[in-house]
Amino acid sequence: MTTGPRRIALSVDDQTRQPLKPRTLAAQALGAGDPTTKGLVPPIHMTTTYLRDADNGYSAGYVYGRTDNVSVQQAEAVIAALEQAEEAMMFASGMAAATAVFMALDKPTHIIASRVMYWGFRLWLEDISRFGHSITFVETSDLDAVRDAVRPGETGLFWIETPSNPLWTITDIAAISEIAHGAGALLCVDSTVSTPVLTRPIIHGADIVVHSATKYLNGHSDVVAGALAVARASDFWIRIRKVRTQIGASLGPFDAWLLLRGMRTLELRVREQCRTAASLAGRLSDHPALTCVLYPGLKTHPGHDVAMRQMDGGFGGMLSIRMKGGKAAAIAAAARVALWKRATSFGGVESLIEHRASIEGEGTPCPDDLLRLSAGLEDPDDLFFDLIRALGGR
Repeated sequence: MTTGPRRIALSVDDQTRQPLKPRTLAAQALGAGDPTTKGLVPPIHMTTTYLRDADNGYSAGYVYGRTDNVSVQQAEAVIAALEQAEEAMMFASGMAAATAVFMALDKPTHIIASRVMYWGFRLWLEDISRFGHSITFVETSDLDAVRDAVRPGETGLFWIETPSNPLWTITDIAAISEIAHGAGALLCVDSTVSTPVLTRPIIHGADIVVHSATKYLNGHSDVVAGALAVARASDFWIRIRKVRTQIGASLGPFDAWLLLRGMRTLELRVREQCRTAASLAGRLSDHPALTCVLYPGLKTHPGHDVAMRQMDGGFGGMLSIRMKGGKAAAIAAAARVALWKRATSFGGVESLIEHRASIEGEGTPCPDDLLRLSAGLEDPDDLFFDLIRALGGR
């Protein structure tokens, strides 16, 4: 049997003097294709099992579909290349990827986590004590608060989300890495919103990068997937892989194939969505119906300077607006849009609007006057004027 992930051979010129840019790596999917037919587009490998050799071995290196699939490994190889990681691992959802990290901890561990993060995962973390762990939620943009939360000899894992959903708080990855590693702990960064187009957390000291690949990596609202990328494979990484195998959290081959196709246009989509979000944030910043616009690209955003250092060429395609009229005004505005779609999730080609507090419910740190906006690929002017009409004109 195989003892680890099978490496995907790259058909791009690995010996080129000039390293290929992420846009090229993604667009060509590392040269993935069909070596048998020479087809430009790789086939979908749907098999669940593989033939043994006459000597009872598996000379091809594949045993069973839950652990071995070429379509999945091709997507993993692209993500690893984009994140400048040693390896990547695909999961059936972002939640499956994130929870696998904590399930792989081999002893009771104290965890420090961002106070504001994807609410569904925070709810899961709030009950982490059932696994013998303890957790402290802290505003991770406040480095002094992070240092104060460390428990020497107990803190073993830091989990940060930057920009954080839906307030878009910015956490300094390099600074947190220094604190975490000084405490002998690992640093995991949920970089779903930033994507490897804008931030590669491993460069800034992260040990593991987490993605809900459902969002920008796929980008077409038709795949649910998750991904982890690791700076250096270790015993902990091997345990995560074992968790994925044992609980059956692997991604299916068709979803992996769709994800690979989506990633080919990742940089073009993200750059354009950043431009649209930045335009909207600037044009809405003085609207009389709003108390504020939350977007890291605005100079008034408290995390702007840190974002300038660790986000390359854009500040993300997400922004939030807060209404002067409170919850009722926010829900009413969302009801009046025509182009923006009232739906959860984000990162797709279509623009989405959501009253986030209604989704998160009791205990959420999300203000009830807030609307979360995911900029898609529509014309920015069309999106802006649709919002202006929904907000009641000027």
